[in-house]
Amino acid sequence: MNKLALSDEILMTIDKPARYIGNETNMVVKDTKAVDIRFCMCFPDVYEIGMSHLGIQILYDMFNRREDTYCERVYSPWPDLDKIMREKHIPLFALESQEPIKNFDFLGITLQYEMCYTNVLQILDLSGIPLLAKDRTEDDPFVLGGGPCVYNPEPLADFFDFFYIGEGETVYNQLLDIYKEHKAKGGSRKEYLEKIAEIEGIYVPSFYDVHYKEDGTIESFTKINSHAKEKIKKQVEMKLENTYYPKKPLVPYIRATQDRVVLEIQRGCIRGCRFCQAGMVYRPVRERSMDFLKEYATEMLKATGHEEISLSSLSSSDFSGLQELVYFLIEECNKQKVNISLPSLRIDAFALDVMNKVQDVRKSSLTFAPEAGTQRLRDVINKGLTEESILNGAMQAFNGGWNRVKLYFMLGLPTETEDDIEGIAVLSDRIAREYYTIPKDQRNGKVGITASTSFFVPKPFTPFQWSRMDTAEEYLNKQHFLRSKFNEQLNKKSIKYNWHEAELSVLEGVFARGDRKVAAALMAAYKEGCLFDSWTEFFDNKKWVKAFADTNIDINFYTSRERDEEEVLPWDFIDAGVTKKFLLREYKNAKEEKITPNCKLSCTNCGAMEFGGGICFLPRTEEVNA
Repeated sequence: MNKLALSDEILMTIDKPARYIGNETNMVVKDTKAVDIRFCMCFPDVYEIGMSHLGIQILYDMFNRREDTYCERVYSPWPDLDKIMREKHIPLFALESQEPIKNFDFLGITLQYEMCYTNVLQILDLSGIPLLAKDRTEDDPFVLGGGPCVYNPEPLADFFDFFYIGEGETVYNQLLDIYKEHKAKGGSRKEYLEKIAEIEGIYVPSFYDVHYKEDGTIESFTKINSHAKEKIKKQVEMKLENTYYPKKPLVPYIRATQDRVVLEIQRGCIRGCRFCQAGMVYRPVRERSMDFLKEYATEMLKATGHEEISLSSLSSSDFSGLQELVYFLIEECNKQKVNISLPSLRIDAFALDVMNKVQDVRKSSLTFAPEAGTQRLRDVINKGLTEESILNGAMQAFNGGWNRVKLYFMLGLPTETEDDIEGIAVLSDRIAREYYTIPKDQRNGKVGITASTSFFVPKPFTPFQWSRMDTAEEYLNKQHFLRSKFNEQLNKKSIKYNWHEAELSVLEGVFARGDRKVAAALMAAYKEGCLFDSWTEFFDNKKWVKAFADTNIDINFYTSRERDEEEVLPWDFIDAGVTKKFLLREYKNAKEEKITPNCKLSCTNCGAMEFGGGICFLPRTEEVNA
């Protein structure tokens, strides 16, 4: 074991020192002097959350299969350690070798949500890496970003050397091969960036210039380096059965947020919900093979000792082999007393026999996401759910023995009315009423409904990317109105209402659709002390308001303004597969309350077919001409 970067004295004074000592089960150990490339993978949040992230586990396994590369990890130091590191000038270090991040060749940061952006600056700051990419020298690591937030990387453009747009399995090896050769020849930082700028999926922000109109919108986005591409094309792994996946995932010593084996069964989603960025940018739908899933499930359970296995996907019910896989897992899990978790199940497609099989092992909680309270609004967002199917699905669950249901809704969806908001309370009550139609002697105690609302945040590459977003005041008014409607329901004592922070959602909205200008506010907020903003106990809206005021950036310009169809959007230079023409057509369909069939029923020519595989090439029941 390497000498720890933190002394015993420090470890004894901070919360959960296991966050910082590494050496977990299945951790990769290599001789740092025997490799050519040092890569540090970063999740910019606390260890327990970062260790739950599947993408890092996949890339960690993939990179470390290379003999010439050592991939290590770093997570955001919790505020107690952050304070000590600054006071004692301790540089941020990687868990495996306990060596400073600044010694590495690459610092790869996954960007999973906008409210971790100040933590990105914390990582750079504590590492001793200049916050701005333009200030870095030949001695600094290359800082690269990936993950869903890079579908609009512009708010972070000043802080990153380059971004990787798409799924990691495709061109990372090419990036590393080029770097190995570049390092051996002693090339400059700029020369490496110019080489990789020619690779599909790689975006080097410093090779582009942005000009703005007087009204603040973008006038032009142009490349200023001949090696840069006009369009950055999203990278997609089309052969999921032949690609990387860890058979021995890392197992932490302390409880992670998701303390279980995660088995990714497919990527993409057929549904086309108009608010969902993941459902758009991860197209086309691609399934892993049954042989692959059975083999990896068995191997991972053996290698980890976890007591639960979870199937990961945007919509597990749409996986064609779900029942066969679940039956197989039930048999395997029965032998080992392991629980099965089936998240992302749609209430209309929920199979009763699968539910019954799962509860034979150990019953899990049941979660549904109607998203909207009325049929009109569910049609606007293209949820593809009727109230009848929701109630039937809930009743099937109740008959299967469940009595606790979690429901997720959004407030502030485009075209929302008071009737739609009230519909959330009414639908929750109707579900509770369904439960009490079961004879008393056959019920499993009292029903418990937890209804949660988040606030709608328009995201890039969705049909709602042009939509205005409610202000914090509007959100709070809607939340108060809904609370009053819950109190009017017959089963109000069986219904618990939770809600999300409005001010936090507004900030998320700024950075989701922001341009390069908002980087100034981000930097100012960090200097004001903003950190761990997605954590309620640390979020300080006053500091954020001051940061925007000090940098003369108008929050409402980025949130509560409907975009014109002709406006140049900050992310227009990215080719994510789905075309702007398709998204605009879907935006108009939403306003007309018209639903669009899912990918299994028909092809709507969204643009994802250009990737040459997946569901786009399977038979349909009808074709739609665009």
